[in-house]
Amino acid sequence: MDVEAGENCDLSVTRMFEALEPSREVTWVESAFRPDGWEGPCDVVGWCGGEPCPAMAAKVSDSGDGVVVLVYGGDEGLRLRPTGSSAEWSLGDAEQWGEPCLLLDLALGLR
Repeated sequence: MDVEAGENCDLSVTRMFEALEPSREVTWVESAFRPDGWEGPCDVVGWCGGEPCPAMAAKVSDSGDGVVVLVYGGDEGLRLRPTGSSAEWSLGDAEQWGEPCLLLDLALGLR
C-alpha cells in the first residue's frame, strides 16, 4: 500500500500487508477517530487525484497488530465524515478528514 501526502492527508505511508481474504468495497466503518478527538461511525471513500474513489477493506496480517481489517483507498488515502452527513465529499469541509488508511479491530463493523 502506497499513500502520498497531499491535500487530503499529510502523511505518506508505504507498507506491506499479508492479505488473508479478497478485498471488498466499503462505504461505512463503525468507529473512527477525527483529529479533534471525536469518535463515531463514519462514511468512508478512497481519495484519488482530488476526487472520491472506492474504499476497500480486507482482513490482513500485520506484524505489529496481529490480524486486523485494513481499510484503504486511493493514492491519497481515505476521506471520512460522520455518518448522517449530507455534505458532498470535499477537502474544504471541516467535518471531513483524511487518513492514509485504517487498521481496525476485527470486531468493528463495516458496510
